[in-house]
Amino acid sequence: MHSSKKGQQTPQMYFGMKAHIGADAESGLVHTVRGTSGNVHDVSEGNSLLHGQETYAYGDADYQGIEKRPDAKAAVSWHIAMRPGKRRALNNENAVDDVMAKIEKIKAGIRVKVEHPFRVIKGQFGYVKVNYRGLKKNTAQLVTLFALSNLWMVRGKLMQARA
Repeated sequence: MHSSKKGQQTPQMYFGMKAHIGADAESGLVHTVRGTSGNVHDVSEGNSLLHGQETYAYGDADYQGIEKRPDAKAAVSWHIAMRPGKRRALNNENAVDDVMAKIEKIKAGIRVKVEHPFRVIKGQFGYVKVNYRGLKKNTAQLVTLFALSNLWMVRGKLMQARA
C-alpha cells in the first residue's frame, strides 16, 4: 500500500487502499474486485473491471478519457458522467442543457448500483477501515466481503427459491 505523511506537525503515517469493483447494471451484483494502493487513479483500472460481455459501461467523472487508453476494448461503449462543475453550469432554461441534465440523471441512476455493495459491506458487515495487513490480504478480504454482499442482496430471492 502507498504511504503518505499528512501535515508537517504530525509524525503519523497514513496508508491508503482503494477497492475498484465492476457490477452488473441490472442486478447490482459485483463480478470483479480489484484492490490497489490509494495513489492509483480510477481510470487506470477501468478496463480491468469489465468481464468481457459488456456492450455498455458506465462510470463516474473519474473515468473520463477511458476509451482513449491503450487497453480500451473497442466493443464497449462508455457512458461517463459529466464533471460536477460542468453539470452545475448547465442552464435549465436552455433546451439542449435541459436534455443533457436529464441524460446525466439517467446515467447516475445506473451508476448508483455500484455504490450499493459498498453500503452493504460498510453497514451490514462493519467494514469501514482497512486493517494494515498488506495489499494482497486486504484485497482477499474485500473479495470475500463483496461475495457476501452479493448473497446479502439476493437473500430474498434465495429464500423464495428455498420455499
